[in-house]
Amino acid sequence: MKYLIYFIIIAAFIDTFSQLPIMSPFAKTFDSSPAFVGLVVGMYSFSNMIGNILAGYWIDKNGAKKVLVSGLSLTGTILVLYVFAETPLHLITVRFFHGLFGGFLVPAAFTVIADRGKSDKQGKKMAVSGAAVGCSAIIGPAFGAVVASNYSINWVFLIIAATMISSAVLAFVFLPSGNLKKVKEESSHSEKMLPLLKSPMLAASYLGAFSLMFAQGALAYLLPLQVEALQFDSMYSGILLSTFGITAILIFLLPINKIFDTYKHHNSMLSGMLIIGIALILLSSAYSLAFMFLCMVLYGTGFALLFPSINALIASHTTEKTRGKAFGLFYAFFSLGVVAGSTLLGLLGVTFNIGFLIAAALLLLTVCGMFIYFKKRSSQLLKSQE
Repeated sequence: MKYLIYFIIIAAFIDTFSQLPIMSPFAKTFDSSPAFVGLVVGMYSFSNMIGNILAGYWIDKNGAKKVLVSGLSLTGTILVLYVFAETPLHLITVRFFHGLFGGFLVPAAFTVIADRGKSDKQGKKMAVSGAAVGCSAIIGPAFGAVVASNYSINWVFLIIAATMISSAVLAFVFLPSGNLKKVKEESSHSEKMLPLLKSPMLAASYLGAFSLMFAQGALAYLLPLQVEALQFDSMYSGILLSTFGITAILIFLLPINKIFDTYKHHNSMLSGMLIIGIALILLSSAYSLAFMFLCMVLYGTGFALLFPSINALIASHTTEKTRGKAFGLFYAFFSLGVVAGSTLLGLLGVTFNIGFLIAAALLLLTVCGMFIYFKKRSSQLLKSQE
């Protein structure tokens, strides 16, 4: 059963990652203006945030399975509509609903994993889930680019649509429904979203998610500029990004993944953020391919420590009646971080050197603030026990 969930996670993220190399050229066939292309690309992340939050409420009300099956079915259907889009308005509308329905998938899938996991094994489970995301990050862009270049962009949408609808059928048939009676009984008493933001550990995971994806957005925007500025072949942008993904997957899957349940999740989170910050600082001054590859291995190590830890924090500090909203809010911060990272640095028009330093500064300042808070919190707990 767990392998089906991991397959669904891969399918959901391949849907996102396969769009990276094709959406800008596809949008240009409707309107070549940079403003329109930027609107089409950004629309997905905007509506995805809305979908994440709505999914959170519906998961806690109706159960994760229903939301997951609905999300897969609706996303598969909307992907087919890309083929029939004829005007810029059609494309923007399809893009909006694609992001909205796609926002149901990841919170529902991770809620299913968390609900089925033992409380002391959440870190390892989230590490394996992170490996599924990493596989998507490697496969998705290559799949989108290869299919689009050899056939057409429409075939990318149709193949992913078929995968989504097939996954919906598998999820409907094979996934257990869970204790729906319990979910419905508790839904009327379930907490609202604002109290979740006030929970220190959940707030820390949300801040960690935003920081991670701000760095990711900065990396996606700046790394190709760096490769171009240093006059390396453009293919190295993809190879470098794959390097960090492969590094993370190895850490997720090898026996070393036991560390995620050996050490406190918030300590692993801070370590991951610190390592990513250092990797970005080093990357800002990298002028050789060998050094850039080393930086990406370091970045992948930080990502591998951070991603499972922030997911495990949510799983460990929520109940079944609040977990859906918590994961929905969490992935809304994910989307917000990506948009903020690439958009802010794009508006500032900074060089790749300065851009990487800005992203690193945000991470390191967040680490310092969290470290001080956790240290004070630990001291207060010790005093109260005395």
